[in-house]
Amino acid sequence: MPQQSKNKLAQLVVKSCEKFKIEKAVISPGSRNAPLIIELANSKKIEALSIVDERSAAFFALGIAQQTKKPVALVCTSGSALLNYYPAIAEAFYSNIPLVVISADRPLHLIDIGDGQTIRQENVYKNHILFSANLGYDKDKSHCEKAMEIAVKQNGPVHINVPFDEPLYETEQEIVKEENIDIESKKLPKSLLNETPLNVNELQKYATIWNASSKKMVIVGAHYPDELLQIQLEHLVKDPSVLVLIENTANVWNSKFINSIDKLIFPFVEDELEKFQPEILLTLGGLIVSKKIKQHLRKYKPNHHWHVDSKTALNTFLCLEHHFKVSPTLFFSQFFFLTKSTESNYQRFWLHKKEIRLKKHQEFIDNCDFSDLKVFSQILASIPDDSQLQLSNSSIIRYSQLFDINKTLSVFCNRGTSGIDGATSTAVGAAFASKSNTVFITGDISFFYDSNALWNNYIPASFRIILINNGGGGIFKFIPGPSTTNALQYFETPHDLTAEHLCKMFNFEYQVASSEKEVQENLVTFYHYSEKPKLLEIQTPTEVNDKILKAYFKNLKI
Repeated sequence: MPQQSKNKLAQLVVKSCEKFKIEKAVISPGSRNAPLIIELANSKKIEALSIVDERSAAFFALGIAQQTKKPVALVCTSGSALLNYYPAIAEAFYSNIPLVVISADRPLHLIDIGDGQTIRQENVYKNHILFSANLGYDKDKSHCEKAMEIAVKQNGPVHINVPFDEPLYETEQEIVKEENIDIESKKLPKSLLNETPLNVNELQKYATIWNASSKKMVIVGAHYPDELLQIQLEHLVKDPSVLVLIENTANVWNSKFINSIDKLIFPFVEDELEKFQPEILLTLGGLIVSKKIKQHLRKYKPNHHWHVDSKTALNTFLCLEHHFKVSPTLFFSQFFFLTKSTESNYQRFWLHKKEIRLKKHQEFIDNCDFSDLKVFSQILASIPDDSQLQLSNSSIIRYSQLFDINKTLSVFCNRGTSGIDGATSTAVGAAFASKSNTVFITGDISFFYDSNALWNNYIPASFRIILINNGGGGIFKFIPGPSTTNALQYFETPHDLTAEHLCKMFNFEYQVASSEKEVQENLVTFYHYSEKPKLLEIQTPTEVNDKILKAYFKNLKI
């Protein structure tokens, strides 16, 4: 007979998870959360996954939720355990990824009296959470279900703090009630699924401004692959007055899009900066990687900046005039009926510049020495069609923006907070949840920081890690500032670590390369079928990487 915890709060929380169709719960072990563990281990509707390290567990859950677009539950014990969730919660908050964080707690009368494994847990995530439910008072059921509903409806993290008194391990035979049998068939309210269209008369005011402009710029930040948005943006660039700028994480592609923003604008002189300045700036999607475009548009502000997002008004360029609070696809579905094409040289002029930059780019790549830059040209060209590409932050995401990425790939990166701390764990979660083969490109500092990500029993054999190891935080040799001080070593944190022994410990197939030829030879078989996941470590020369990248950008100006 199936068991359940005798604890009614644990039963309530897990039944609420089932009601709101939460399919996966990532559990970190503990004693205070025993009632929740027992309930989840015996649930027929929720798959329980066990990850020891709470920080890694949270990013692993984030990766699953990123790919499924469904809330994933996180369950931990009391005390400092739930503080380890915080980096992933902040990422989920800014990247609009649904997580249901369920923390076990001591009862209120045991807080701040010297009891073990006890901290002030109520509202602990208050600055980066959509809703906090502290159970153990009246209206536990309504507060718990409100948290679940917000996670589903608003796509973000919520926190349910559940105080448990001892005994913790008592169980009873589960009594299946009719109301529980029907839970799976219940549908979520339609209000969670529908969007309200924009007022057409109000939208017409903005369409009139749009139609009168000859210089319109559209910037697409991080976005899920979306076939309809792809079609809409392709329609948009039929208007010669519209210039579309994208990043690889936008997951859209067209030869008329500017897909390497920094490559285009880095060589600009003053008169070109003014020519590039749009009259209207329309932004959509998540956060932008390019620092150059942020600097440029904050100095050369558009007359009008409008942002399209169903949730968040991002004033990235410090001149936001209006927020269209709908999805980009709904916005364009309405907006196109009110707009018309405008004669202009704006798009054609900058696409010509793009072609000039692309030619210089390829000439440099073909002739440059072995380095981080050269390696990127090799590995990005090698990734099989229809793969999922996960990228770590810092240098990795920035190098990737300089190249044309295979348009069949789906590209993801934790740009909500842009931290290096959980990139590997996120990629593992995404690989676990995705039907596509997953390739993860990471730098050495990020990889070793998150090495517990490999302590995971759910890594598919098709998972591939490409580790670019340049012996430290090479970005600090390139960005202005650190190299001018006498403290560079504290920024760069040089090391001589390799991933070989980690791969042995966590049962990864290990390959290593330290030259252009060795990289190419290893890539030939790297994606082939294997019975365990693989890691390719590429060791690049730390003393020349920054010099080659600086020479690359200098070459664009010639």
